[in-house]
Amino acid sequence: MEERYNPGDVEPKWQEYWDKNETFKVTQDPSKEKYYLLEMFPYPSGKIHIGHVRNYTIGDVVVRYKRMKGFNVIHPMGWDAFGMPAENAAIDNNTHPAAWTYENIRAMRVQLKKMGFSYDWDREIATCRPEYYRWEQWLFLKMLEKGMAYRKESFVNWCEKCQTVLANEQVEQDKCWRCSQVVQQKKLWQWFFKITDYAEDLLVHCDQLPGWPDKVTVMQKNWIGKSIGSELKFKIDGINEDLEVFTTRPDTVFGATFMCLAPEHPLVETLSRGTDQQAAVDAFVKKVSSQERSADGIEKYEKEGVFIGAHCINPATGEKIPIYTANFVLMGYGTGAIMSVPAGDQRDFDFARKYGLDIRVVVQPEGENFDSATMTEAYTGGGVMVNSGQFDGLDSREAMEVMTDWLEEKGRGKKAISYRLRDWGISRQRYWGTPIPVIHCPSCGVVPVPEQDLPIQLPEDANLLAKGGSPLPGLDYFSKVTCPSCGREDAKRDTDTMDTFVESSWYYLRYCSPRYDKGMFDPAAVKYWAPVDQYIGGVEHAVLHLLYSRYFMRVLNTLGLIDFKEPFTRLLTQGMVCKETMTCPEHGFLFPDEAKKQADDTLVCTRCNSEVTVGRVIKMSKSKKNVVDPNELLERYGADVTRLFCLFAAPPERDLEWNEDGVEGSNRFVNRVWRLAIDCMDKIDTTAIEPFDGAASDLKSAAAKALYIKANQTIKKVTEDIDKSFHFNTAISAVMELVNTMYTIEIDKADVEMRSILLFSLENILLLLSPIIPHFCEELFEKMGNTGSILEQSWPDYRKDSLTTDEVLVVVQVNGKLRAKFTIGTDLDEAGIKALALADERIKKYIQEKPLKKIIVIQKKQTLVNIVV
Repeated sequence: MEERYNPGDVEPKWQEYWDKNETFKVTQDPSKEKYYLLEMFPYPSGKIHIGHVRNYTIGDVVVRYKRMKGFNVIHPMGWDAFGMPAENAAIDNNTHPAAWTYENIRAMRVQLKKMGFSYDWDREIATCRPEYYRWEQWLFLKMLEKGMAYRKESFVNWCEKCQTVLANEQVEQDKCWRCSQVVQQKKLWQWFFKITDYAEDLLVHCDQLPGWPDKVTVMQKNWIGKSIGSELKFKIDGINEDLEVFTTRPDTVFGATFMCLAPEHPLVETLSRGTDQQAAVDAFVKKVSSQERSADGIEKYEKEGVFIGAHCINPATGEKIPIYTANFVLMGYGTGAIMSVPAGDQRDFDFARKYGLDIRVVVQPEGENFDSATMTEAYTGGGVMVNSGQFDGLDSREAMEVMTDWLEEKGRGKKAISYRLRDWGISRQRYWGTPIPVIHCPSCGVVPVPEQDLPIQLPEDANLLAKGGSPLPGLDYFSKVTCPSCGREDAKRDTDTMDTFVESSWYYLRYCSPRYDKGMFDPAAVKYWAPVDQYIGGVEHAVLHLLYSRYFMRVLNTLGLIDFKEPFTRLLTQGMVCKETMTCPEHGFLFPDEAKKQADDTLVCTRCNSEVTVGRVIKMSKSKKNVVDPNELLERYGADVTRLFCLFAAPPERDLEWNEDGVEGSNRFVNRVWRLAIDCMDKIDTTAIEPFDGAASDLKSAAAKALYIKANQTIKKVTEDIDKSFHFNTAISAVMELVNTMYTIEIDKADVEMRSILLFSLENILLLLSPIIPHFCEELFEKMGNTGSILEQSWPDYRKDSLTTDEVLVVVQVNGKLRAKFTIGTDLDEAGIKALALADERIKKYIQEKPLKKIIVIQKKQTLVNIVV
């Protein structure tokens, strides 16, 4: 029998077996409890990276474990196939996104199968297929019908490089989340989903997701951003229109001496038209549109603004106050308008000083008497009301409610709640995405595409434009249509496509019935399988994919299509895979194989022989070249060793530091188990000896009893580590300890009792490791004379009566140094322990005739005896 595990022969053998026997294919079975595990599906880049391997290995272990525990487990895989990455890559490689995507899917499917992941490939989906996005278009029409989707002209986040609009959630530190280009503001007609309708429900349920990490729910709460305050109305001077503002400090309204609007606010253009300020306002708005427009970004610029040529009326004082547009006001917060109280807000204070605007103190600490002329900074705290008419002398906290009620009586205010969350802009001016199913008719306006005409297929023969703009508007056969309402032949199809996050907001439901052609999903299938019991993926999606998915389930719930709101019961956000960087003074960052180790352990560049500098450990990145190719690991070590290292090196929620020595260590352990198994099979006659299955108390030999107890403790430890915490590293460590204990047994000299315990231990090691290194365990399970798959076996149970020994270990020290060990019965008292310690021949040698000063006995899990002479 082979002396070493040979993954090149074993792994393809069992992958073929699983495929041929449809081992991982599942169907609904009401007699079984279901378990739905899902890892976030990948974008088909053509190559899996080590982050994929770690993520999918974590999920695969849990899936295999749950199957062996008797659950009916669904574990699907598919492809997040639309979006800018495929389009940009296709442009760079002079190919078509469709050809690029489908070839990459084929290549990645092969790679994932080589890792032995237990996917039900019959459920595979790709979001770029018409049979998938047809139902996305159908849902859009339903949302449009119910007012959940709408179109408006607005300033949007525009990425010039990607030639498309970005949702607020896709702007990271004022830059495009895909290409890192600084985002600008641009006015366009756009489609929106009314996610704000569910802001409160999304927020409240953040506290009802006990299976989610706190860091994710906190991020979602902060993004939704609930604020409690008042909505006030400032009448615009000269016209019958109000300017609404939201404020958390209605007590300061008497101190509002000017108004500031975001440059994107529609009234900036409207009110400045025809005034002496029009040119200055236009120039200012153009200037600000190229600046970073976020809470962090606006802090980088000097506070600037321009008077727009209009005034509004302070509802408390009746005074006419000027309206400015200012670069520190954001349209995405409140109403995009701020009542400026310079005495109570530092930005307003600086702005007022710069432009010579009035500063009026309305709140000051009790006993203080602020002078606006001599103030050097704003006072933002609470205190006593002054210069506030009949409210003078009130505590500012009390004044908040009283003054809001007063303004409400005048029709100028009311209590209100504001959210940071804004409606989701889903229009993208790119080609590779789901076409929006509406038609624009000169007579009828926006006309929904009739349901029977779905899907509106994306033409996969379109030639892409070099800069990234969409070719769809120029394709007459796509864009020119007849109006389905009035028959006009000069109607135009909408040529925007949907944000790719729309596809990923419901794909997990499609997996339940991927070939269903009567709706988005088969209701009975979703009733059985959904929601997802365990979801696994990166924390970077906390306010993108995860928030949008929660929103989509609420939409489907409102439409009566599902009876639940939350898509994922439990969420695991795995850590990143990290590695040190290596740089050459001439060639910059180096790939690992571009640095070779010298005899003195220094590294030199393989291209120029210069000394290589090893940098800090950071997330693996192609740009930094600190990456490991999974294909190279598969060739050298096989899938199981790669899986084992990914699980053993760190708990799943922590970052994993890649270490070549650690991979070698995992390889040594696999072969250590292999040799142990072969040795047991060679020396134990399994036709004559059965694995022991009784209680530890039935065993005669202390050594056999100790090994049996260790095996049962290991089963308990591994079960709890997988089931309760996903701490596979400690589970693997427990198995390693059991293997080490078995290596202390000389099988040649073992009696029948011990050999039966060795067989029990070996069988259970294979069962416990089978979710982790499945090919390896399948092979040894077969070599032990078993038929079928090890996955068909039940997960082992430990015996509660065999978890503790009736003996304890005694460790004896002389003057603090370890000198002897022995075991005793648990019923021996302290005097008996002392007597045995002093009678031990090893101890006598160190004590000799020296007088005893003291003997200390400490009895815990093991007993310590410290003899002082």
